Amino acid sequence: MTSDDIARPHGSRSIETLTELSPEQTDAVLDLLAEALRTDGQQAVSEQGRLQLRGGPREGVSHLVLTVGGELVGYAQLEDTDPIEAPAAELVVHPSHRGHGHGRALGAALLAASGKRLRVWAHGGHSAARHLAQVLGLTLFRELRQLRRPLTGLSLPDPVLPEGVTVRTFEPGRDDATWLAVNSAAFAHHPEQGSLVQRDLDDRKAQPWFDPAGFFLAFRGEELIGFHWTKVHAEEQLGEVYVLGVAPGAQGGGLGKSLTTIGLRHLAGQGLPTAMLYVDADNKAAVAVYEGLGFVTHETDLMYRTET
Repeated sequence: MTSDDIARPHGSRSIETLTELSPEQTDAVLDLLAEALRTDGQQAVSEQGRLQLRGGPREGVSHLVLTVGGELVGYAQLEDTDPIEAPAAELVVHPSHRGHGHGRALGAALLAASGKRLRVWAHGGHSAARHLAQVLGLTLFRELRQLRRPLTGLSLPDPVLPEGVTVRTFEPGRDDATWLAVNSAAFAHHPEQGSLVQRDLDDRKAQPWFDPAGFFLAFRGEELIGFHWTKVHAEEQLGEVYVLGVAPGAQGGGLGKSLTTIGLRHLAGQGLPTAMLYVDADNKAAVAVYEGLGFVTHETDLMYRTET
């Protein structure tokens, strides 16, 4: 959520809700996101949201396009796919069009579309976004931290795998279904990550950054029990602990820490100076593991929701 909520009249403003965007609309939204990124310093819409801009309609996903005089100046995405949680949204207003109530208008449209049962991300937790959440009657309920640590001169103890566990890299096609099943089990509590399906995995495999050589799978015999998928942000020269998961029956034995170390060594071997990851602030065990590996908080994303 990147905007501000000062309401000034805009008679030519209109908001259209779509199930899919045309190629021209997609390009315009991506241009808007790029401008917001340059101004705000972080993406206003998550990777999943950006992937959902293309590829036709997706079940439960709506696009809200705000135009003024025919020009795209605001965008919001609403995803209603979780059977329990309220629909989740992200929104952004073009930096040069802020201060005219467009964010407030998008927020009101999201509340109406969701039946006033809504969760909204504020990436970076900027003061204007926090104020907009307050104006819309939303309360803070989730804090997602981005942690970072240097990779130059990386010195970590050798990973010690549990007895009988071996690690190899991901093989596209062969490992898809198995990984999706274990990912779903490992992140059953996590509405975004745990709900990934084959189409979501295919979207990621089609991205230029995808490299199976940085996607590590841990097996006990033939059973997949954990994984560490790394990602390289080439332009920013950042390595990411993209997804780290351990199957429920294999948790608590140090496998997660060993897989983290394996991935960090791989990223350091790519010559990257810094590693990053995202973790929920209330996941105390994971935060403790990452801090023990030298990670510190870099920035924070906040999620707000309507009262339930």
